[in-house]
Formats: sequence, C-alpha cells, structure tokens
Amino acid sequence: MDHYVIWFDLQPGADDLGFAGALDGWLGWLAGQGRLESWELWRRKLGFGPDGLGEFLLDIRTTDLAQLEAAFAVAATRSGEAEERHAAVYRQVRNARFGLYRDFPDPVRLSGAGPAPGGPGPAPLTPGRPA
Repeated sequence: MDHYVIWFDLQPGADDLGFAGALDGWLGWLAGQGRLESWELWRRKLGFGPDGLGEFLLDIRTTDLAQLEAAFAVAATRSGEAEERHAAVYRQVRNARFGLYRDFPDPVRLSGAGPAPGGPGPAPLTPGRPA
C-alpha cells in the first residue's frame, strides 16, 4: 500500500466541516471509480504537532503508484465534474506539504538479499526486528 500524505491548513474563514464534506465528495468519488483505495483525514489535537506542518493531515491510500497516477490523471483534466469536486477542496487549502510513503516491510522487500548491482550489500539484520 502506498500512502500519499498531505499536511495543510485551511484558508482563513474556511468552514472546517464544509471542507470535510467537500473532501468526502472528491475522494469518495475517486474511490468509487477505483482510482484510490481509501483515505483518512486527521486534525491536530490540542495544537500538538511539528512546526511547519499544517493543522490537518490527509492520508490517501493506493495499491501502487499506477493507481495514484490514475487519480492524478482525473484531476489533471481540469474539466467537468472532476474539476468541480477538486476545486471545492483545493481552493480551501493553504500551506500544503506532500509526502509519499509505503507500508513497511512490504511484499517486495527481500530479506537477506545480496548486494544490489553497483551498490553496497544489505545492512546487517538486527535480531528481533523484521527485515
């Protein structure tokens, strides 16, 4: 599973529940088309969180980068229903920071494999920790 994460704040005056509804309208629509698997929206509690990251954290989950690219392709059309739904979300967001993560360990990780061509060998395994 890949995780496309976005930390952000809302624009001044934006309605937080209205934003959550618009986000559900956009990402739920994409999920209904198989363009993403699931998503979650989180909000800081009591203001705790690292400096420079927003009050909100969005985790968009896809099975792989091809599925994420398919979701981007829909947004990139900038037309029709896709644009209406997407614009209802992004016009309310500011200070966005983006990241791409994966579940770890994941099914493609090989434990104890030999060195990669042209690279150093694998790091030693720590007893009691998964590779």
